[in-house]
Amino acid sequence: MRWHQFRNQLIANPAFQRWAARNPLTRPIANRRATQLHHMTAGFVYSQTLLAFIELELPQRLAGGPVQTETLVAQTGLPEAGLVTLLKASRALGLLEYYPDNLWGLGELGAALLANPGIAAMVKHHRHLYLDLSDPGTILQRREHSALSAFWAYGDVKTGSTDPETYSELMATSQDMIADYVLDAVDLRRHRKLLDVAGGTGAFARRAITRFPNLSARVFDLPAVAEQANDQALQQDGPIKYLGGDMFSDPLPDRTDVLTFIRVLHDHDDEPVQNLLHKAHEALDTGGRLIIAEPMAETRGSDAIGHTYFGLYLWAMGSGRPRTASELKCMVEKAGFTHVQEARSPMPVLVRVLVAEKNNA
Repeated sequence: MRWHQFRNQLIANPAFQRWAARNPLTRPIANRRATQLHHMTAGFVYSQTLLAFIELELPQRLAGGPVQTETLVAQTGLPEAGLVTLLKASRALGLLEYYPDNLWGLGELGAALLANPGIAAMVKHHRHLYLDLSDPGTILQRREHSALSAFWAYGDVKTGSTDPETYSELMATSQDMIADYVLDAVDLRRHRKLLDVAGGTGAFARRAITRFPNLSARVFDLPAVAEQANDQALQQDGPIKYLGGDMFSDPLPDRTDVLTFIRVLHDHDDEPVQNLLHKAHEALDTGGRLIIAEPMAETRGSDAIGHTYFGLYLWAMGSGRPRTASELKCMVEKAGFTHVQEARSPMPVLVRVLVAEKNNA
Protein backbone atom coordinates (compact mmCIF):
# COMPACT_ATOMS: atom_id res chain seq x y z
CA MET A 1 0.00 0.00 0.00
CA ARG A 2 2.83 2.43 0.83
CA TRP A 3 4.45 1.70 -2.53
CA HIS A 4 1.15 2.36 -4.32
CA GLN A 5 0.76 5.65 -2.47
CA PHE A 6 4.28 6.73 -3.42
CA ARG A 7 3.75 5.65 -7.03
CA ASN A 8 0.45 7.53 -7.36
CA GLN A 9 1.87 10.72 -5.87
CA LEU A 10 4.73 10.52 -8.34
CA ILE A 11 2.48 9.91 -11.35
CA ALA A 12 0.12 12.70 -10.31
CA ASN A 13 2.98 15.19 -10.33
CA PRO A 14 2.92 17.22 -13.62
CA ALA A 15 6.68 17.73 -13.47
CA PHE A 16 7.24 13.98 -13.31
CA GLN A 17 4.86 13.50 -16.25
CA ARG A 18 6.88 15.94 -18.36
CA TRP A 19 10.16 14.28 -17.36
CA ALA A 20 8.80 10.78 -18.12
CA ALA A 21 7.62 11.87 -21.57
CA ARG A 22 11.11 13.18 -22.45
CA ASN A 23 13.28 10.47 -20.89
CA PRO A 24 14.18 7.77 -23.46
CA LEU A 25 13.81 5.01 -20.84
CA THR A 26 10.38 6.03 -19.55
CA ARG A 27 8.93 7.53 -22.75
CA PRO A 28 7.43 4.23 -24.07
CA ILE A 29 5.66 3.64 -20.74
CA ALA A 30 4.40 7.23 -20.60
CA ASN A 31 3.09 7.01 -24.18
CA ARG A 32 1.39 3.67 -23.49
CA ARG A 33 -0.36 5.01 -20.38
CA ALA A 34 -1.43 8.18 -22.21
CA THR A 35 -2.88 6.07 -25.03
CA GLN A 36 -4.77 3.86 -22.54
CA LEU A 37 -6.26 6.91 -20.84
CA HIS A 38 -7.25 8.38 -24.19
CA HIS A 39 -8.98 5.14 -25.20
CA MET A 40 -11.08 5.39 -22.04
CA THR A 41 -11.90 9.00 -22.84
CA ALA A 42 -12.87 8.14 -26.41
CA GLY A 43 -14.70 4.90 -25.65
CA PHE A 44 -18.17 6.32 -26.29
CA VAL A 45 -17.08 7.55 -29.72
CA TYR A 46 -15.71 4.11 -30.55
CA SER A 47 -18.98 2.43 -29.54
CA GLN A 48 -21.05 4.90 -31.57
CA THR A 49 -18.81 4.29 -34.58
CA LEU A 50 -19.57 0.59 -34.21
CA LEU A 51 -23.30 1.34 -33.92
CA ALA A 52 -23.28 3.38 -37.14
CA PHE A 53 -21.22 0.67 -38.87
CA ILE A 54 -23.87 -1.91 -37.90
CA GLU A 55 -26.98 0.20 -38.51
CA LEU A 56 -25.80 1.07 -42.02
CA GLU A 57 -25.37 -2.69 -42.62
CA LEU A 58 -21.79 -2.28 -43.78
CA PRO A 59 -20.82 -5.87 -42.82
CA GLN A 60 -23.56 -7.21 -45.11
CA ARG A 61 -22.82 -4.73 -47.90
CA LEU A 62 -19.15 -5.75 -47.94
CA ALA A 63 -19.64 -9.47 -47.31
CA GLY A 64 -19.06 -10.28 -50.98
CA GLY A 65 -15.81 -8.32 -51.21
CA PRO A 66 -14.51 -4.74 -51.47
CA VAL A 67 -16.87 -2.03 -52.74
CA GLN A 68 -16.10 1.45 -54.06
CA THR A 69 -16.92 4.55 -52.06
CA GLU A 70 -19.42 5.77 -54.65
CA THR A 71 -21.40 2.54 -54.43
CA LEU A 72 -21.55 2.75 -50.64
CA VAL A 73 -22.75 6.37 -50.88
CA ALA A 74 -25.60 5.27 -53.11
CA GLN A 75 -26.46 2.30 -50.88
CA THR A 76 -26.40 4.13 -47.54
CA GLY A 77 -27.81 7.48 -48.61
CA LEU A 78 -25.12 9.35 -46.65
CA PRO A 79 -23.27 12.30 -48.18
CA GLU A 80 -19.81 11.25 -49.32
CA ALA A 81 -17.97 13.38 -46.76
CA GLY A 82 -19.96 11.94 -43.87
CA LEU A 83 -19.62 8.39 -45.11
CA VAL A 84 -15.87 8.70 -45.65
CA THR A 85 -15.54 10.04 -42.08
CA LEU A 86 -17.27 6.89 -40.80
CA LEU A 87 -15.28 4.60 -43.12
CA LYS A 88 -11.96 6.02 -41.94
CA ALA A 89 -13.07 5.78 -38.30
CA SER A 90 -14.12 2.16 -38.83
CA ARG A 91 -10.83 1.38 -40.50
CA ALA A 92 -8.93 2.76 -37.49
CA LEU A 93 -10.90 0.38 -35.24
CA GLY A 94 -10.07 -2.65 -37.38
CA LEU A 95 -13.58 -2.98 -38.79
CA LEU A 96 -12.58 -2.05 -42.36
CA GLU A 97 -9.62 -2.13 -44.69
CA TYR A 98 -8.88 0.31 -47.53
CA TYR A 99 -7.60 -0.70 -50.97
CA PRO A 100 -6.49 1.31 -54.03
CA ASP A 101 -9.15 2.76 -56.37
CA ASN A 102 -11.38 3.86 -53.47
CA LEU A 103 -12.26 0.30 -52.48
CA TRP A 104 -13.34 -0.60 -48.96
CA GLY A 105 -13.43 -4.15 -47.58
CA LEU A 106 -14.07 -5.77 -44.22
CA GLY A 107 -11.30 -5.90 -41.67
CA GLU A 108 -10.87 -8.83 -39.31
CA LEU A 109 -13.26 -7.41 -36.71
CA GLY A 110 -15.82 -6.46 -39.35
CA ALA A 111 -15.75 -9.98 -40.77
CA ALA A 112 -16.14 -11.40 -37.27
CA LEU A 113 -19.43 -9.53 -36.92
CA LEU A 114 -20.87 -11.57 -39.78
CA ALA A 115 -20.16 -14.77 -37.86
CA ASN A 116 -21.62 -13.40 -34.63
CA PRO A 117 -24.97 -11.66 -35.30
CA GLY A 118 -25.58 -11.58 -31.56
CA ILE A 119 -22.99 -8.82 -31.23
CA ALA A 120 -24.93 -6.55 -33.59
CA ALA A 121 -28.14 -7.20 -31.65
CA MET A 122 -26.45 -6.30 -28.37
CA VAL A 123 -24.91 -3.15 -29.83
CA LYS A 124 -28.30 -1.96 -31.14
CA HIS A 125 -30.00 -2.45 -27.79
CA HIS A 126 -27.22 -0.57 -25.99
CA ARG A 127 -29.04 2.67 -26.74
CA HIS A 128 -31.10 1.90 -23.62
CA LEU A 129 -27.93 1.52 -21.55
CA TYR A 130 -26.50 4.76 -22.93
CA LEU A 131 -29.58 6.64 -21.74
CA ASP A 132 -28.92 5.42 -18.22
CA LEU A 133 -25.17 6.03 -18.32
CA SER A 134 -25.54 9.55 -19.69
CA ASP A 135 -25.79 10.51 -16.01
CA PRO A 136 -23.80 7.82 -14.19
CA GLY A 137 -23.92 9.60 -10.84
CA THR A 138 -27.70 9.43 -10.81
CA ILE A 139 -28.01 5.80 -11.94
CA LEU A 140 -25.47 4.70 -9.32
CA GLN A 141 -27.66 6.22 -6.59
CA ARG A 142 -30.69 4.18 -7.59
CA ARG A 143 -31.47 1.17 -9.75
CA GLU A 144 -35.18 1.51 -10.38
CA HIS A 145 -36.99 3.14 -13.32
CA SER A 146 -34.01 2.87 -15.68
CA ALA A 147 -34.29 2.64 -19.47
CA LEU A 148 -32.55 -0.74 -19.42
CA SER A 149 -34.84 -2.19 -16.76
CA ALA A 150 -37.82 -1.07 -18.85
CA PHE A 151 -36.38 -2.94 -21.84
CA TRP A 152 -35.77 -6.12 -19.82
CA ALA A 153 -39.29 -5.94 -18.40
CA TYR A 154 -39.32 -9.39 -16.79
CA GLY A 155 -42.19 -8.44 -14.51
CA ASP A 156 -44.25 -7.00 -17.36
CA VAL A 157 -43.70 -10.10 -19.49
CA LYS A 158 -44.74 -12.21 -16.50
CA THR A 159 -48.02 -10.30 -16.07
CA GLY A 160 -48.68 -10.27 -19.81
CA SER A 161 -48.62 -6.47 -20.11
CA THR A 162 -45.57 -6.58 -22.41
CA ASP A 163 -45.20 -8.61 -25.60
CA PRO A 164 -42.43 -11.19 -25.02
CA GLU A 165 -41.18 -11.14 -28.62
CA THR A 166 -38.42 -8.53 -28.27
CA TYR A 167 -37.44 -9.92 -24.87
CA SER A 168 -37.20 -13.45 -26.29
CA GLU A 169 -35.43 -12.45 -29.50
CA LEU A 170 -32.45 -10.81 -27.79
CA MET A 171 -32.23 -13.64 -25.26
CA ALA A 172 -32.13 -16.17 -28.10
CA THR A 173 -29.51 -14.17 -30.01
CA SER A 174 -27.24 -13.90 -26.97
CA GLN A 175 -27.59 -17.64 -26.27
CA ASP A 176 -26.86 -18.55 -29.90
CA MET A 177 -23.62 -16.61 -29.57
CA ILE A 178 -22.26 -18.88 -26.81
CA ALA A 179 -24.13 -22.20 -27.11
CA ASP A 180 -21.41 -24.00 -29.04
CA TYR A 181 -18.73 -22.84 -26.59
CA VAL A 182 -20.76 -24.27 -23.70
CA LEU A 183 -21.31 -27.57 -25.51
CA ASP A 184 -17.60 -27.74 -26.36
CA ALA A 185 -16.89 -27.60 -22.64
CA VAL A 186 -19.34 -30.27 -21.41
CA ASP A 187 -20.04 -33.78 -22.64
CA LEU A 188 -23.76 -34.62 -22.43
CA ARG A 189 -23.60 -38.06 -24.02
CA ARG A 190 -24.47 -39.89 -20.80
CA HIS A 191 -27.55 -37.77 -20.17
CA ARG A 192 -31.08 -38.30 -21.44
CA LYS A 193 -33.26 -35.50 -20.06
CA LEU A 194 -32.24 -31.84 -20.28
CA LEU A 195 -34.06 -29.01 -18.50
CA ASP A 196 -32.98 -25.54 -19.63
CA VAL A 197 -34.26 -23.01 -17.10
CA ALA A 198 -35.09 -19.53 -18.42
CA GLY A 199 -34.20 -20.89 -21.84
CA GLY A 200 -36.47 -18.54 -23.80
CA THR A 201 -37.59 -19.96 -27.12
CA GLY A 202 -35.10 -22.82 -26.99
CA ALA A 203 -31.93 -21.53 -28.67
CA PHE A 204 -29.59 -23.48 -26.38
CA ALA A 205 -31.81 -26.56 -26.14
CA ARG A 206 -32.01 -26.89 -29.94
CA ARG A 207 -28.25 -26.66 -30.23
CA ALA A 208 -27.82 -29.23 -27.44
CA ILE A 209 -30.10 -31.89 -28.95
CA THR A 210 -28.47 -31.38 -32.35
CA ARG A 211 -25.04 -31.97 -30.84
CA PHE A 212 -26.23 -34.79 -28.57
CA PRO A 213 -29.12 -36.72 -30.23
CA ASN A 214 -29.46 -38.86 -27.10
CA LEU A 215 -31.12 -35.90 -25.35
CA SER A 216 -34.72 -34.92 -25.02
CA ALA A 217 -35.18 -31.37 -23.81
CA ARG A 218 -37.60 -29.23 -21.86
CA VAL A 219 -37.38 -25.46 -21.72
CA PHE A 220 -38.86 -23.70 -18.70
CA ASP A 221 -39.65 -19.99 -18.97
CA LEU A 222 -42.43 -17.49 -18.35
CA PRO A 223 -45.84 -18.63 -19.61
CA ALA A 224 -45.95 -15.90 -22.28
CA VAL A 225 -42.52 -16.97 -23.57
CA ALA A 226 -43.45 -20.66 -23.58
CA GLU A 227 -46.69 -19.84 -25.39
CA GLN A 228 -44.76 -17.86 -27.99
CA ALA A 229 -42.38 -20.78 -28.53
CA ASN A 230 -45.27 -23.20 -28.95
CA ASP A 231 -47.05 -20.83 -31.35
CA GLN A 232 -43.95 -20.76 -33.51
CA ALA A 233 -43.89 -24.57 -33.43
CA LEU A 234 -40.23 -24.54 -32.43
CA GLN A 235 -40.72 -27.96 -30.85
CA GLN A 236 -40.63 -29.38 -34.39
CA ASP A 237 -36.87 -28.74 -34.37
CA GLY A 238 -36.48 -31.78 -32.13
CA PRO A 239 -37.81 -33.39 -28.97
CA ILE A 240 -38.30 -30.11 -27.10
CA LYS A 241 -41.20 -29.28 -24.80
CA TYR A 242 -41.90 -25.73 -23.61
CA LEU A 243 -43.19 -25.35 -20.08
CA GLY A 244 -44.52 -22.11 -18.62
CA GLY A 245 -43.94 -20.92 -15.08
CA ASP A 246 -42.11 -18.49 -12.82
CA MET A 247 -38.74 -19.88 -11.79
CA PHE A 248 -38.78 -17.75 -8.64
CA SER A 249 -42.22 -18.63 -7.31
CA ASP A 250 -42.95 -22.02 -8.91
CA PRO A 251 -41.16 -25.36 -8.44
CA LEU A 252 -38.85 -26.30 -11.29
CA PRO A 253 -39.96 -29.32 -13.33
CA ASP A 254 -38.42 -32.51 -11.93
CA ARG A 255 -37.36 -35.85 -13.43
CA THR A 256 -34.31 -34.47 -15.22
CA ASP A 257 -30.67 -35.56 -15.14
CA VAL A 258 -29.03 -32.37 -16.44
CA LEU A 259 -30.22 -28.85 -15.65
CA THR A 260 -28.78 -25.73 -17.25
CA PHE A 261 -28.69 -22.02 -16.44
CA ILE A 262 -27.32 -20.33 -19.59
CA ARG A 263 -26.59 -16.63 -19.00
CA VAL A 264 -29.26 -16.51 -16.30
CA LEU A 265 -27.82 -16.24 -12.79
CA HIS A 266 -25.80 -13.06 -13.28
CA ASP A 267 -29.05 -11.23 -14.11
CA HIS A 268 -30.37 -11.71 -10.57
CA ASP A 269 -29.42 -10.78 -7.02
CA ASP A 270 -27.84 -13.16 -4.53
CA GLU A 271 -30.92 -14.25 -2.56
CA PRO A 272 -33.07 -15.25 -5.55
CA VAL A 273 -30.06 -16.95 -7.17
CA GLN A 274 -29.43 -18.98 -4.03
CA ASN A 275 -33.09 -20.00 -3.95
CA LEU A 276 -32.90 -20.99 -7.63
CA LEU A 277 -29.91 -23.20 -6.94
CA HIS A 278 -31.78 -24.94 -4.11
CA LYS A 279 -34.72 -25.51 -6.48
CA ALA A 280 -32.36 -26.90 -9.10
CA HIS A 281 -30.99 -29.37 -6.54
CA GLU A 282 -34.53 -30.51 -5.73
CA ALA A 283 -35.50 -30.86 -9.40
CA LEU A 284 -32.51 -32.97 -10.46
CA ASP A 285 -32.47 -36.74 -10.29
CA THR A 286 -29.93 -38.28 -7.95
CA GLY A 287 -26.61 -38.29 -9.76
CA GLY A 288 -27.75 -35.50 -12.08
CA ARG A 289 -25.60 -32.55 -13.12
CA LEU A 290 -26.04 -28.80 -12.90
CA ILE A 291 -24.42 -26.63 -15.59
CA ILE A 292 -23.98 -22.88 -15.15
CA ALA A 293 -22.67 -20.92 -18.13
CA GLU A 294 -22.16 -17.16 -18.14
CA PRO A 295 -19.46 -14.49 -18.24
CA MET A 296 -17.73 -14.33 -14.88
CA ALA A 297 -15.91 -11.55 -13.08
CA GLU A 298 -12.12 -11.50 -12.77
CA THR A 299 -11.55 -13.67 -15.83
CA ARG A 300 -7.88 -13.43 -16.69
CA GLY A 301 -7.24 -11.04 -19.55
CA SER A 302 -10.75 -9.56 -19.53
CA ASP A 303 -11.19 -7.88 -16.14
CA ALA A 304 -12.92 -4.87 -17.69
CA ILE A 305 -15.62 -7.07 -19.24
CA GLY A 306 -16.59 -8.49 -15.86
CA HIS A 307 -16.63 -5.72 -13.30
CA THR A 308 -16.77 -2.76 -15.71
CA TYR A 309 -19.11 -3.74 -18.55
CA PHE A 310 -21.33 -6.27 -16.79
CA GLY A 311 -21.03 -4.48 -13.45
CA LEU A 312 -22.49 -1.24 -14.83
CA TYR A 313 -24.85 -3.03 -17.23
CA LEU A 314 -26.46 -5.15 -14.52
CA TRP A 315 -26.59 -2.23 -12.12
CA ALA A 316 -28.52 -0.20 -14.70
CA MET A 317 -30.71 -3.22 -15.43
CA GLY A 318 -31.85 -3.13 -11.82
CA SER A 319 -30.81 -6.60 -10.67
CA GLY A 320 -27.90 -9.00 -10.68
CA ARG A 321 -24.15 -8.60 -10.56
CA PRO A 322 -21.09 -10.22 -12.15
CA ARG A 323 -19.79 -13.01 -9.91
CA THR A 324 -16.45 -14.73 -9.82
CA ALA A 325 -16.20 -18.47 -10.37
CA SER A 326 -15.29 -18.85 -6.69
CA GLU A 327 -18.39 -16.97 -5.57
CA LEU A 328 -20.63 -19.12 -7.74
CA LYS A 329 -18.93 -22.28 -6.53
CA CYS A 330 -19.67 -21.35 -2.90
CA MET A 331 -23.34 -20.69 -3.72
CA VAL A 332 -23.64 -23.99 -5.61
CA GLU A 333 -22.11 -25.93 -2.72
CA LYS A 334 -24.40 -24.16 -0.27
CA ALA A 335 -27.36 -25.48 -2.30
CA GLY A 336 -26.16 -29.05 -1.67
CA PHE A 337 -24.20 -29.82 -4.83
CA THR A 338 -20.86 -31.60 -4.80
CA HIS A 339 -17.86 -31.98 -7.13
CA VAL A 340 -18.18 -28.39 -8.34
CA GLN A 341 -15.62 -27.86 -11.08
CA GLU A 342 -14.98 -25.47 -13.93
CA ALA A 343 -15.09 -26.99 -17.40
CA ARG A 344 -12.64 -25.48 -19.86
CA SER A 345 -14.40 -23.03 -22.17
CA PRO A 346 -12.78 -22.30 -25.54
CA MET A 347 -13.86 -18.66 -25.15
CA PRO A 348 -13.74 -17.71 -21.43
CA VAL A 349 -13.95 -14.01 -22.27
CA LEU A 350 -17.57 -14.65 -23.38
CA VAL A 351 -18.60 -17.57 -21.21
CA ARG A 352 -17.20 -19.75 -18.46
CA VAL A 353 -18.79 -23.01 -17.37
CA LEU A 354 -19.28 -24.55 -13.93
CA VAL A 355 -20.43 -28.16 -13.55
CA ALA A 356 -21.73 -29.70 -10.31
CA GLU A 357 -23.32 -32.97 -9.26
CA LYS A 358 -26.23 -33.93 -7.07
CA ASN A 359 -24.72 -36.42 -4.65
CA ASN A 360 -25.93 -40.01 -4.80
CA ALA A 361 -26.30 -40.05 -1.02
